[in-house]
Amino acid sequence: MSVTRESVLAALSGIAVPGGTLTSRDLVRALVVDGGQVRFVVETSSAEEARAMEPVVKAAEVALRAVPGVTDVSVVLTAHGPAKKAPSLKIGGHPTPQQGPQKVSGVDRIIAVGSGKGGVGKSTVASNLAVALARQGRRVGLLDADIYGPSQPRMMGVSKRPASPDGKTIIPLQAHGVTIMSIGLMVKEEEAIVWRGPMLMGALQQMLGQVAWGELDVLIVDLPPGTGDVAMTLCQRTHLTGAIVVSTPQDVALLDARKALDMFSRLKTPVLGLIENMSSYVCPNCGHEAHIFGHGGVAAEAQAHGIPFLGELPLDLSVRIAGDSGAPIAAGEGPIADAYARLADRLVKGGMA
Repeated sequence: MSVTRESVLAALSGIAVPGGTLTSRDLVRALVVDGGQVRFVVETSSAEEARAMEPVVKAAEVALRAVPGVTDVSVVLTAHGPAKKAPSLKIGGHPTPQQGPQKVSGVDRIIAVGSGKGGVGKSTVASNLAVALARQGRRVGLLDADIYGPSQPRMMGVSKRPASPDGKTIIPLQAHGVTIMSIGLMVKEEEAIVWRGPMLMGALQQMLGQVAWGELDVLIVDLPPGTGDVAMTLCQRTHLTGAIVVSTPQDVALLDARKALDMFSRLKTPVLGLIENMSSYVCPNCGHEAHIFGHGGVAAEAQAHGIPFLGELPLDLSVRIAGDSGAPIAAGEGPIADAYARLADRLVKGGMA
């Protein structure tokens, strides 16, 4: 009875190895069936794995000798050397010179989300807006440009370090239908970024130009608070569709929001609208609605500057819990998710996203 290649592979498919079988893990190489003689190579990834495979080879020989027609079996174990390490990728450094604002390859629109001060929920709005736009069917990217205080990895539930196959191109991560990149993915969560301005600008340039964003309808950029280097670099070196300014309604926050508006005006970046965050609070026990930070101040500011008012977002414990757990509130259902859906719809219908 002649021995076939199929009968040999069938016998080898029953030989278990860590993670599967000899055939399912594709460890069999150079298989030759010559009459009753069977020869092949078991190719492993390291010398350690090869040594562990010696009992497997003996089991394979026994199994093949039981195949009708097999008269001789020869198996050779081989091991590759250590896998080559991918080229290291360094983030940060002096930016490379460029002539005027540049487009980001494959990205149709870029929207910066900024604020004049910290603590107004800008990053929460940025992540949830990105998710809400993705749920509207848009191809969305989220760039965490808050380099000193990156929070998007935690809010979006990602922690894996992005790959770089050539030491230049950065492969971003995916979460909740959004393509995401953050400096927080390149360092330990508790590790501080201690950089001067040129390092910040170089890192931003890398995360815009070296990340393989793919084809995106809109890239949301979560800016750091204030009016410093990163915001200036983004506005001056990138073709921005415009900016959204987030503020709470209290007077102290509005003072700083006006500074953000002035910055975008000086940098000739269109302001697409203002968002009033933490606009109201509904007690979960009695249902009473309170305006802890005041109410209507952002809408009045938008009207005074002739800028669209994009909507109000409530203050709610579930938003904080969702952000801390890495599952943005906009990814679920409920009144707050609906508020973000309306905001996203307004941007899409207005041709801004």
